[in-house]
Amino acid sequence: MTLIRHATPSDLENILLIYNQGIEDRIATLETETKSLDEMRRWLENRTERYFVLVAVVDEGVAGWASVNPYNGRNAYRGVGDLSIYIDRAYRGRGIGQQLLAELEARAAKAQFHKLVLFTFPFNALGQGLYRKAGFREVGIFHNQGKLDGKFVDVMAMEKILSDQV
Repeated sequence: MTLIRHATPSDLENILLIYNQGIEDRIATLETETKSLDEMRRWLENRTERYFVLVAVVDEGVAGWASVNPYNGRNAYRGVGDLSIYIDRAYRGRGIGQQLLAELEARAAKAQFHKLVLFTFPFNALGQGLYRKAGFREVGIFHNQGKLDGKFVDVMAMEKILSDQV
């Protein structure tokens, strides 16, 4: 059984471990340098209630985490959230991401986000499968968007409208 709940400072070591796996595996982020506990502590402390972080707890351990992040500081984009999802290597492909995403969407809608966007690598088939299954659509490809290990890589933008009424 998976419990999805808001992240707390006591989850930070596990969030850090999982995020650093994503950095090391080169499948989920253009970040190349692993993060420290202090960096992640500041990241969590500087978040507002609206830009929340969720964790998926399996057998009393954190198996993954997800967050809604600011997309753009302009007021016109207040209803658009950028999402991140990271799953521990040992739990990938087990439906944890799907559960996190469903809860994240529900809470984002309550926080008056009308749309979620994300950026993924075109070669991250597992991630794209998760998002497409949840109703996200591909918006386009940013060619040579950033460098990863000294080589330019493309980044795919995806989106989902949560509500036209917000």
